[in-house]
Amino acid sequence: MPPSDPNAFDDHNAHSTRLPTRLSARRAPPRSQWRLEQDGVHPLLARLYAARGIAGRNELDYGLAALLPPERLTHAADAAVLLADAIEAQAKILIVADYDCDGATACAVGIRALRALAGAQGVHVDYLVPSRFTDGYGLTPPLADLAAARGCELLVTVDNGIASFDGIARARELGMATLITDHHLPGATLPEADCIVNPNQPGCDFPSKNLAGVGVIFYVMLALRAELRARGRFADGSGPNLASLLDLVALGTVADVVPLDHNNRLLVHQGLKRIRAGRLTPGLRALLRAAGRDPARATAFDLGFIAGPRLNAAGRLADMSTGIETLLTDDETQALTLAQQLDTYNRERKTIEAGMQEQAMRALAGMAGQSSETSESDEAAIALFDPAWHQGVIGILAARIKEQRHRPVFAFARSEGHQAAQGEHSEDSVPAADALVTNNELKGSGRSIPGLHLRDALDLIDKRAPGLLKRFGGHAMAAGASIMEVDFPRFRACLAEVAGELLDPAALTRTLETDGALETGYLSLETAKMLDEEVWGQGFPPPLFTDEFIVEHQRLLKDKHLKLRLRKGTALFDAICFNFSDTVHGTVRAVYRLSINEFNGVQNLQLIIEYLENTGKA
Repeated sequence: MPPSDPNAFDDHNAHSTRLPTRLSARRAPPRSQWRLEQDGVHPLLARLYAARGIAGRNELDYGLAALLPPERLTHAADAAVLLADAIEAQAKILIVADYDCDGATACAVGIRALRALAGAQGVHVDYLVPSRFTDGYGLTPPLADLAAARGCELLVTVDNGIASFDGIARARELGMATLITDHHLPGATLPEADCIVNPNQPGCDFPSKNLAGVGVIFYVMLALRAELRARGRFADGSGPNLASLLDLVALGTVADVVPLDHNNRLLVHQGLKRIRAGRLTPGLRALLRAAGRDPARATAFDLGFIAGPRLNAAGRLADMSTGIETLLTDDETQALTLAQQLDTYNRERKTIEAGMQEQAMRALAGMAGQSSETSESDEAAIALFDPAWHQGVIGILAARIKEQRHRPVFAFARSEGHQAAQGEHSEDSVPAADALVTNNELKGSGRSIPGLHLRDALDLIDKRAPGLLKRFGGHAMAAGASIMEVDFPRFRACLAEVAGELLDPAALTRTLETDGALETGYLSLETAKMLDEEVWGQGFPPPLFTDEFIVEHQRLLKDKHLKLRLRKGTALFDAICFNFSDTVHGTVRAVYRLSINEFNGVQNLQLIIEYLENTGKA
């Protein structure tokens, strides 16, 4: 569960406590809840699980035997043959990674697994990771040229490649075999690679469509081990224990915010199990320790909002090679040095982000003609651009504004070579049309709200305004696009128009789904610890409760976080509401999570409040 230290909330998008909000209680089907209780599940967990669609104990089986078999993933066996042939021929394999946490973990899993599976025979395996600023996303022709210059014979993409038509074509032209492992949604056609493994490609009936990029390459490595066994490599049925890579699989899966269906929860559960037992890679251990987190008490939150942002910071501000090397090294001292560098990058990223966010909010207030956060926009979607914004941070900025305004948001920055010096900010994040530069390309990152599939929205924009989008891709809740700077006003209008058509008006009011009231007997440190042991995340949200409390005491921390002492009946509870400086009184309605607050070695229960309002009662 989220920690009580506000500095620990790296990329955690805490909900705006001032935004007009509709509260909705999840319904736990009584029959499912009863069945779970009869199967021995704790009554509170039975209610929470039933409300998330769990109907039987088998859906909570996170043993490795319950993992979907790799042979069910289309073309995983073909990929294994391609890789096994390369190993036997001692061909040079080069992995092309992405510059985010999923891409970094996928690269590390691929390299570690290939080296372990090749064993004494050895394998020539290296990696390339594009620069966000100079290379752009995915495998491009220049990267293919660089791979060929390095003597690559088999090129493997991880967490990218499904849209790399030109890069794959160039690689094949240069005589390299190509294997795409990706999870992003494909277009109408596929690149002409030798093999494509992607659960979302046409014709793939793999039951879990939600594998992250790291999950896809992990499955390919499982298939490769089976292929090598079939060739007599591990005649006794042994071979490397690929479960040793599950800490990295869990990290990439959680950090990429893919839906945690049963198969993904299993992967994360097994990864966390290894982390808590101390069986984790030196790099991940160093990342957690650099943030002051104890691996023995690691949760999915630590992966998504503590370790993940530190890895991502390398790709946002510098070179993701630093992040990949952190995950590849087995030297504890080197891992700590690299993790500290990543921590420095992350602190710098947060400083840049804070300035951009403040400027964006001023610009939005100016466009609305008022500064109130609760004023509703006339448009169904928001697009923002400033010439000096940092290209590596616009995704986080879009996420922040989305949470504060409850609108789909796209934030744009000039591509590398066109950015103004950092710190030279204009007064308005939406430059006047006559100030826009014709030949500059903008790169944008978008975040959506429930009800609008962002990639589908971009596809509709592309059909209605051919040529407006130079490139685009992504998922339902996150996507990217490139446009020319002079076209920004047109994109902003198109985005608002499409969002207005596709979004139900009710979706424009934020809804917080809660698990209802929590019985006073469960408002305890023991309950918080029990919930911490479970796997929560995207598509399987952490428990969120709502109740009324009487305010006994309140004070501000750092002039922006409200610290509260609340009473329910005769019981008193500590609580904190981040980024909320208003005074409350009497009886309040709070939507909250249970959290463990530790100080000087002593643990106490603390409520982290996601939404707070006065009830009007004395």
